[in-house]
Amino acid sequence: MRTVVLKPGREARVRAGHPWIFSGAVAAGLDGAEPGEPVRVQAASGGYLAAGYCNPRTTIAVRVLTLEDEAIDAALVGRRVDRALALRRATLPPTLAAFRVVNGEGDQLPGVVVDRYDDFLVCQFLTAGAARLASAVVSALGERLAPRGVFERSEGSVRIEEGLPSARGVLAGEVPPPYLTIEEAGDRFLVDVVHGQKTGFFLDQRESRARVRELAPGRRVLNAFAYTGAFAIAAARAGAAEVVSVDTSRPALALAEAAWVANGLAPAAGRFVTADVFEFLRSTRERYDLVLVDPPPFVRRRRDVAPGLRGYKDVNLQAFRRLAPDGWLLTSCCSQHVSWAAFREVVAAAAADAGRTARVVAEAGQPVDHPVALAHPEGVYLKVLLLRA
Repeated sequence: MRTVVLKPGREARVRAGHPWIFSGAVAAGLDGAEPGEPVRVQAASGGYLAAGYCNPRTTIAVRVLTLEDEAIDAALVGRRVDRALALRRATLPPTLAAFRVVNGEGDQLPGVVVDRYDDFLVCQFLTAGAARLASAVVSALGERLAPRGVFERSEGSVRIEEGLPSARGVLAGEVPPPYLTIEEAGDRFLVDVVHGQKTGFFLDQRESRARVRELAPGRRVLNAFAYTGAFAIAAARAGAAEVVSVDTSRPALALAEAAWVANGLAPAAGRFVTADVFEFLRSTRERYDLVLVDPPPFVRRRRDVAPGLRGYKDVNLQAFRRLAPDGWLLTSCCSQHVSWAAFREVVAAAAADAGRTARVVAEAGQPVDHPVALAHPEGVYLKVLLLRA
């Protein structure tokens, strides 16, 4: 296995458990390396530090899989999958059939994401090293979970930075049907794992949906950035008086409408509006008792933080203006590069500009099936505020 040597004084972060080694910390060993090649990492003094895989073309030169002196092989992958499944068994209800099985660095498999939708698994191999481990991951999953099918959705900006093309298709077993049906707290959701966003559904907002079920009864609900209507269905089945769902994607709303029918909900209780959320919020004069704001990431790169924060402020300003007196706002940010402090600051500024006095009732982040390594704050992306104003 190739050896990568760090510059003097650069070993502390690795020893502390941070899974990324940046190119500026590397003294030698990357010349001639192939993207995804397994490497041993040594301190400048010569002592062993870690093992992982490298990519000499990217800013993150090495992604660490282990601090032990061991091979990067199928046996290691199997142990990582076993540990990930043990965490889910210890923390999730045994009847839950839709959850994240592997969460990248948080499960010590950098670049690997696996979501379970009942009998099907959807995988993302987002880095060159993760792509090299794909067959071992699929094999380990098949042995432990026996899915009907394993489907790949390896796409996005990280793959581009890694020099990899997008990859989409069956890795094992059956082709998934056009729509999978999953259940959560009695709600039925339709998931398009082939064409939907990410792996098809936002499993990370499970706790927010539970909050919506608590708050929705008897209230008028606005579901902004509705996607396939999970919040809308959770609210309606919990007894909301009316739910208005807004999204720019007509195909996503069509799936939301189909899920609405599948749940036996009254057509008159739900309205689905294909529109730009910002324009809708500015143009309507209606007020809602519960407003849900769950936009896509406005900040995908660090250099986009300033314009992204303006977007978060604007959408929350308009949400406050559409909120009935003493109403509830559940607002989210899924941008990794936006800190908790920055998100709170822009939401507070939005409340002030709207002339609303808001109280933070609860805060939430990623659920238990989206773990984050303690030494890897970059793994935190989801931030949710529940406000009364």
